[in-house]
Amino acid sequence: MLPQKTPIWDWPVRLSHWGFALLVPTMWWTAENGEMGWHMRLGLVLLALVLFRILWGLVGSQTARFAGFLRTPIAGLQDLIGRHKRSPSAIGHSPSGGWSVAALLLMMLAQAGMGLFAGDPYDGATGPLNSLVGVMTADWLTDWHETGFWVLVALIALHLLAVFGYQFLGKRDLIGPMITGSRTFDRPVAGNSGGSTFRALVCLALAGGVSMAIGTGMAARWLGGG
Repeated sequence: MLPQKTPIWDWPVRLSHWGFALLVPTMWWTAENGEMGWHMRLGLVLLALVLFRILWGLVGSQTARFAGFLRTPIAGLQDLIGRHKRSPSAIGHSPSGGWSVAALLLMMLAQAGMGLFAGDPYDGATGPLNSLVGVMTADWLTDWHETGFWVLVALIALHLLAVFGYQFLGKRDLIGPMITGSRTFDRPVAGNSGGSTFRALVCLALAGGVSMAIGTGMAARWLGGG
């Protein structure tokens, strides 16, 4: 039987994945080099992308939905130690991979959220919601925003270690499908389903709209009662 290409990852998942891969190191560079204007702009882009991925995880395609890949913590642990038997024709995230995705999304959401309130009004580098909290709270969030970045780096490192382990030791290509969206099987396999470009664009518009409202100060005025 001839090898068959099977769709696995839709464009919203791949857009989010590679967007995160570009944004996180770029945001580190802008912070380290004092480019706080760009750091805050890119932070709003990251927030929009995280919100988009969360929305798509609720209403997206089969392999994108959290309900399709989040299993119990026990199943994730069994997968990590090799006691979870997964079909060779299974598509999407493994149980441990699913928890890795959830942890990364939550940590990026936390980082973006803390950054909205962080900063020092006396040096001009403040998040767009900084005015809604006191100075002590802003200082606390700023400290945790800086510390949280290294927690995020640790999670990314573990994620990459697992990907390269599968890629080179487990002989299972995970990188290629995240680029092309499909994977070749030597037997017929039911591919990804349930995606809708219109629904994805609605999610993208909603996520972008929330981030834009925050970035332009509209959200601060609404929340502050101004």
